[in-house]
Amino acid sequence: MFSLIPKEEKFFSMFILMAQNAHEASKLLTMMMEQPDKIRDTAQSIKALEHKGDRMTHDLIVKLNKTFIVPIDREDIYGLSSKLDDVTDLIESIARRLVLFKVTEVTEPALELARVLQRSTAAIVLAVSELQNGLKVMDSCIEINRLEDEADHIYHIALGKLFEVERDPIALIKWKELYETLEASLDRCEDVANVIEGIVVKNA
Repeated sequence: MFSLIPKEEKFFSMFILMAQNAHEASKLLTMMMEQPDKIRDTAQSIKALEHKGDRMTHDLIVKLNKTFIVPIDREDIYGLSSKLDDVTDLIESIARRLVLFKVTEVTEPALELARVLQRSTAAIVLAVSELQNGLKVMDSCIEINRLEDEADHIYHIALGKLFEVERDPIALIKWKELYETLEASLDRCEDVANVIEGIVVKNA
């Protein structure tokens, strides 16, 4: 039905800012692993982005509660903002563990997973930016799902090798947890893609 009251479209730009924030955090995480001598300083920068993401989520929810006409369903606005925030939160959790575990040398699989995560958050930025373009956004969602499959493959090989060669039980526990959290971050990216796909289908 045609409405004389314009819909508030600012939510789309808010989604983009949240996605860009998550992508910036993932870039810092990759840099953190490439330069482990700067882990503590980089972790602080990622923590600042995580706080920024929390503020963005809060601002979006406040705006949602004050907006009469929204461009997509309210539950989808809330769901997408929540899933985007989850990605940044989990990236910060990985960075925190690297500091907590006093990691001085990063394994190749961990770095591979971080780089896949960075590509996935880049695809999220593209997907969210194209959210108003209808079915075009689906290509980015497919890429996010493909990257999650790639991460699963890296994760399972890394985990198998870890249990095969690592003799230090403390190191085994640390890297098992880091691999699991890295893999979970790709799952959160896939969650974002699933919400976006649902929005596209619902509004097609």
